[in-house]
Amino acid sequence: MRCGRRPTSILTVHFKRQSSSSSSLTQTANSLPPPWIDSENPGRAISFCFSLLKLSAKVGHACDVDQVHGYAIKLGICSSLSLQNQVLDAYVKRRDFDDADKLFDGMPERNVVAWNIMIHGVVHRGGHMKQRINLGFGYLRRMLSSMVDLDYVSVLGLMRLCTEFSDVEAGSQLHCLITKHGLGSGCCLSTSLVDFYGKCGFVTEARRVFNEISDRDLVLWNTLISSYVLNGMIDEAISILKLMRLRTEFRGDGYTFSNILGSCGSVQGKQIHGYVLKLSLESDIPVATSLINMYAKSSQMRDARKCFESMVARNVVTWNSMIVGYGKTGDGREAMRILVKMLRENVHPDEYSFASILSSCAKISAVREIFQMQSFITKKGFGAFPSVANSMINAYSRTGNISEALVCFHSLLEPDLVSWTSIIGALAFHGFSKESLIMFERMRRKLQPDKITFLEVMSACSHGGLVQEGLRYFEQMMSDVYKIEPESEHYACLVDLLSRAGFIDDAYKVLMAMPMEPSSHALAAFSGACNVHGNRESMKWAAKKLVELEPSNPANYSMLSNIYMSEGHWMKAAHLRKTVKKVSNSKIPGCSWVGE
Repeated sequence: MRCGRRPTSILTVHFKRQSSSSSSLTQTANSLPPPWIDSENPGRAISFCFSLLKLSAKVGHACDVDQVHGYAIKLGICSSLSLQNQVLDAYVKRRDFDDADKLFDGMPERNVVAWNIMIHGVVHRGGHMKQRINLGFGYLRRMLSSMVDLDYVSVLGLMRLCTEFSDVEAGSQLHCLITKHGLGSGCCLSTSLVDFYGKCGFVTEARRVFNEISDRDLVLWNTLISSYVLNGMIDEAISILKLMRLRTEFRGDGYTFSNILGSCGSVQGKQIHGYVLKLSLESDIPVATSLINMYAKSSQMRDARKCFESMVARNVVTWNSMIVGYGKTGDGREAMRILVKMLRENVHPDEYSFASILSSCAKISAVREIFQMQSFITKKGFGAFPSVANSMINAYSRTGNISEALVCFHSLLEPDLVSWTSIIGALAFHGFSKESLIMFERMRRKLQPDKITFLEVMSACSHGGLVQEGLRYFEQMMSDVYKIEPESEHYACLVDLLSRAGFIDDAYKVLMAMPMEPSSHALAAFSGACNVHGNRESMKWAAKKLVELEPSNPANYSMLSNIYMSEGHWMKAAHLRKTVKKVSNSKIPGCSWVGE
């Protein structure tokens, strides 16, 4: 039976009048209880409390929940299960978990709605990851032991927790529970399961869940595509897109194509671009922005600019994509022009815009533009943003102005790990190795260093000839305190540190003991030091390794050829010279450029 429209009651009229005033919620709360409501009209009182709680949540005045709760207790209507659930939900939404727990524990009867509210509230609680997951599953166990049948809403909150913290074991147990209770046939829970397995890296399991669903909606297809994209399987993602277009009426939406375009190369991207044009989605801002990012990532800025100019409406993310694209291709001047055009069209830049512009200016050493940007950033009040301040530190460091870089760093109230790492690297880059290590020790009192921070510290020790300090920090990095596994770059710094100081044999032992193949940077540093210290045999070994590792780099052949000539092996040197001509017809000239 279809219900007709409910007539407007006196309560509704009164409530609308209250909410239309400038201080509606405060007036309503302060006038509790209204004169026309008393304990003899519990239905009207409960309805009034419902309306007040809804308005409280809508306008963000969650502080009045206590007043509504107290009013319900005063009138003796708090025994209403539906009203208790409303108040409980209001407490959870305002993150008042102490009051929520008290109300929940005092409820003589709890239905599935009450349990679902508490389970979903676990997502927003503080505490350690494992504690929150255990608390959520604890509510689920108590719910089942109370003989309350769970529904798909009960499981969605826990599945979100498992996905957020990548808890594969808990998520798999939840999947078994879903199957046991026969809740896995719907698209909603299946989409959540596909998302969980995809984000945890189990794409095969995600596909298995997907295949078990007969009636699939577009959201489920998009989630599976996203799982493949997230795990770097772009070809499989495009295959799923083709399968969807072939077997269903779904053609894909903006989310489908923006998701795929975020990870594909130019060849695959142009194919997706064709789909976008067929569906007339090129005017969709997220899709067009993804197209710009895809072309910019492939250094095809002409195609990116065409997509940009063809857009009817653009947001700040679109403008940022163009700025970043020009910055990556080394065209910092054009990035500045895009920013100027952005300002003329009354689009307000954000912190990401300024950080990108500063990075672009730093790459071309545009000193004047960096000073202009700093003035503009200070005027707009973005200087306190960590991303902007970090970009400013790097920009001044790259252009040789270490004093301004230090000023930018000290202007930060609470520098983050990136800020500390940036200034440590800047000091090391300018030869202030000891000051760099002092800054590192200051940072260690406040923050835990990561592998990039240790890399900058090792670089500082290498440039400053601080062998003992470098070895000590390398050992500390692998200690039980930090538990950081050295990567190829760390070993390259260690080899550079030892070989620069003349410890060629020790550097060679490090190269031999590395758990991975020595990188070209490590071998180049080793061969350069061997040349300085006159160790020809070790230099020859490193040069041969470099030729094997980078056969298309003519510099490696030239280095090995020079070694042969110094030893009098003219035929071998001549052969290598011919090989250089085959590998590279012309040598790219170098240039130095400091902005005007």
